[in-house]
Amino acid sequence: MNFRAKHLILPLGGAVVATSMVSATLASSAQAAPDRKTITLAASGNAKAIAGYWTPSKLKSAKTYTSEGTVSAKLKTGASRASADGKAGNVAPTGESGKSAGRSKNLNLPITVGKVFFLDDKGQERWCSGTSVQSKYRNLVATAGHCVYDTDTNKPYSNFVFIPGYYQGKAPWGIYVGSKVNVHFDFDVYEDYDYDYAFVNVYNGVKQTGVKETTISEYEAAKGFKYTEDKPISKDEYEAGYSKYGEKGPFWKKSADPEVETVGKPSDASKYIEDYVKDGRGGVKLTAVEVDAYTYGKAPSGLDNGAKFERLSDEKGKTAISQEQYNKLLKDKADGNFLGKLEATKDVNGTEIAWYKTQYFVKKWVKTTVKELYFHTKFYVVLLADAGRLGDNVGGQGFSWNQRTGKKVFTFGYPAAAHLDGDKPYSGHTMKWCYGATGAAPVVAQFKAEEQQAIKCAFTPGASGGPFLLQYKSSKRTGYLNGVVSLTLDSDKNGRYDRVTTPYFNGETYGIYKYAANLWTGKLPV
Repeated sequence: MNFRAKHLILPLGGAVVATSMVSATLASSAQAAPDRKTITLAASGNAKAIAGYWTPSKLKSAKTYTSEGTVSAKLKTGASRASADGKAGNVAPTGESGKSAGRSKNLNLPITVGKVFFLDDKGQERWCSGTSVQSKYRNLVATAGHCVYDTDTNKPYSNFVFIPGYYQGKAPWGIYVGSKVNVHFDFDVYEDYDYDYAFVNVYNGVKQTGVKETTISEYEAAKGFKYTEDKPISKDEYEAGYSKYGEKGPFWKKSADPEVETVGKPSDASKYIEDYVKDGRGGVKLTAVEVDAYTYGKAPSGLDNGAKFERLSDEKGKTAISQEQYNKLLKDKADGNFLGKLEATKDVNGTEIAWYKTQYFVKKWVKTTVKELYFHTKFYVVLLADAGRLGDNVGGQGFSWNQRTGKKVFTFGYPAAAHLDGDKPYSGHTMKWCYGATGAAPVVAQFKAEEQQAIKCAFTPGASGGPFLLQYKSSKRTGYLNGVVSLTLDSDKNGRYDRVTTPYFNGETYGIYKYAANLWTGKLPV
């Protein structure tokens, strides 16, 4: 794969690759330094709070990341052109004897594999899959590029952590906060899924050893992650607490949304009609209900419920609106959220030049009752301890590149989403695996995926970022990383995912991995 030929541009400058490397068996490969982008995910001063953020409840409630890289991509005609750009090579794995992530169908599951969690651009908790991979400082995670970096905003996702051996909300070997992410230039700039991989350097892990309830002053002084919970209480409990602590204490109240009740027309409606329309009077207010033209035409005049609300309706004319408003109301009308009429005036050429709406309303008398709710706020600080380096705790998979197509691989991950036909065979809380021979993946033009590989696998979204492992040994739970799950495909259009793809790992991939494998991060103060 040659990125210069693919994009017909000159390189913007090669990255300097560190010369030291982890102990490995390497085949010589004369590759130019790849175009790499390295971005800081979190400073060490913020990392402790990020680790504490991911409480067991948040881990369980996080949603599968269904970005463009994890939705269905129907196969198109033509096979990918993945090919080596030099000699094949590999870096040996490191195992961690005596530790297990369990067994599945007589296969020992690797403890290096787990989930990566992050907040998307809307602040929603999301997750993908990932794996620990061999590196000099035992601090490297491999996952899909779209599980770390948002190509729409050109920014990495926030609060990124890796949890190896994740199982039903548990982090048995700690939580590892992302420090730096290393991606290919073409993924960052061109959103090219032929480079949909990322190597993330993580800080030393931390373990959540417990939660301590604190006072307000202790909570405000505490560093790291902390949170509050509001407990509903009775009015008597609130008044007792408020009298003891005052307005700066943990006891407070709020007004609930008003409870609305339809009532009959007040006897003084005619006399105080303006008051009833504007702010209400005596807890009663005159409101309007939108209806269609037919219902309005049948409605009587007067002040009773259901009578025409003439002052709000456009019965004698129409109101000019903008084209943008017109288009929005067209959609609202289709959804049943707009009952009026819409009109557009056209010129002699048939081009729309003016837009109008006509709305109709009837009267409704309502009484609102405001209910007071009372709460006691409790304050908590999450207790953390140093868990050590990632690779020391779970080991690291080896790394291989420029391998020929057709080799058997295992892929691991946490599939969760339903198939396109609605069937949902996976929970996302436990690790699953597939096994098969790699083959050329059909071109998926919408993701610029022209040179990927694929295996037959029924994984659904959630498995993105999980490893493709060559020569996986069940007894040692290690192999050689030769890809990461990128796209989840329905190749025969029957509503079932049946393939997962990976970018082809070549010399450029190795160059980015090698650079990341020599970056030091360090531990966090806990």
